[in-house]
Amino acid sequence: MSELFKQKKLLAVFATIALLAAAFIWVLLSSGPLAKIKIVMTQVQEQRLQPALFGIGTVEARYTYRIASNTVGRAATLNVDVGDRVAAGDILGIIDVVDLDDKINAQAALVERNKAQLSEAQTRLDYTGKQAQRYRKLLPSRSVSEELDASKQHEWALARSQASSASSELARAQAELLALQAVRADRYLRAPVAGLIIARHIDPGATVLAGQTVFELIDPLQLWVDVRFDQAGSMLLAQQQPAQIILRSQELQPHSGHVARLEWLADAVTEERRAKVMFSQQPQPTPSIGELAEVTVQLPQLASSPVLSNAAILRQDGQLGVWLIDDQQPVFQPVSLGRSDLDGNVQILSGLSAGQQVVLYSSKALTANSRIKYVEQLVDTP
Repeated sequence: MSELFKQKKLLAVFATIALLAAAFIWVLLSSGPLAKIKIVMTQVQEQRLQPALFGIGTVEARYTYRIASNTVGRAATLNVDVGDRVAAGDILGIIDVVDLDDKINAQAALVERNKAQLSEAQTRLDYTGKQAQRYRKLLPSRSVSEELDASKQHEWALARSQASSASSELARAQAELLALQAVRADRYLRAPVAGLIIARHIDPGATVLAGQTVFELIDPLQLWVDVRFDQAGSMLLAQQQPAQIILRSQELQPHSGHVARLEWLADAVTEERRAKVMFSQQPQPTPSIGELAEVTVQLPQLASSPVLSNAAILRQDGQLGVWLIDDQQPVFQPVSLGRSDLDGNVQILSGLSAGQQVVLYSSKALTANSRIKYVEQLVDTP
């Protein structure tokens, strides 16, 4: 009886081990490392690709006017501040130049004195000229001596020199007076055009240097976006191409625009090319200068060619290609790629033809010996 019990017990142990081994093998073949790799297939399509460029930029004013002082002085009055709108010719501020009025009065007095000196020199010139001509006429009749005639001629020449010098001094004094008067006129900082004040760099009473910018003025109706694009896709970028602009402050309201200008100085560090994209219509409300914007430029449509999702493109042993399925076995097919669009589609220049089925996604990395299983999608969506 004991022998029979031992045999039954041994058989039970063997049966349990067999069941565990079977379960282990089933797990290995169904979900373990020996399980079939799930794949999702897609078809190569023949279509015309619509490439586009995406870039990030900042809002800028197309025209910015920096209003500066032409002389050293003190900001006596500043009539506007940031955010104020001004008309062309409005007085934005007044620069007080130290002792300018005293200098103008002194220079005006010098001009008057030089005028009197010129008048006196002109009178002397007229008198000496008449005397010199009179004595020159009397010289042939020997009524006057040659020495006296030479003396009169010398006095006339000296009077001419003095008159010329007085005229030059008067002209210089008048020019200096005009320069001082121009400085007085430059005391007034005027708006060159109608626009919006975006910056004021000094406060009332502060000292201003010659050439120092006091105000910055823009035309708020002339805004564009300074955009940076990847150089790799910018070959077909050209002026007047349509663009879509999404401002950071108005993300739900795209704006239309176009490429207004291409910059020829590229950034060698970031490998980017810059362009100016103009708004078709002024955004409302007006965005702030320096606000970030996302810009998408539509490039010319390409000729019809085989197109595939770039999710199917893999790199195997240094080559780009896709996985084909031949008699239930994966086969790696090298391909040559062209341009792509922002939806993730890419041109296939060689290696595939329209209508072929390729692996789009796989649950694991494929090899030539992988066991595969076709599925509609890798992860079930709720």
